[in-house]
Amino acid sequence: MADDDRVFKALADPTRRFLLDLLFARDGRTLTELESELEMTRFGVMKHLRVLEEAGLVVTRRSGREKLHYLNPVPIRLIHDRWIDKYTEHHAATLADLKTDLEREP
Repeated sequence: MADDDRVFKALADPTRRFLLDLLFARDGRTLTELESELEMTRFGVMKHLRVLEEAGLVVTRRSGREKLHYLNPVPIRLIHDRWIDKYTEHHAATLADLKTDLEREP
């Protein structure tokens, strides 16, 4: 599976997006902390985190006995640059040109 496909698959699920939002709000959370925010089993949260890790959206680091989860925004930025930015650049440039033209006219 291509990297973009993994990212899109991971972002397609609302629970996984919620987990990313939690990590955006405060990075470095344990599984227990993340699990406490959801109404599902520990195993269910672990499965979602595994999909996020495989997509590169979450990275982990051990700190003593704890495994901390961190948001990695790079894959989302790459998706933005490839799939969104190129479609919006023309529109933004057109609006900037229009603004300049309107301000020039008496």
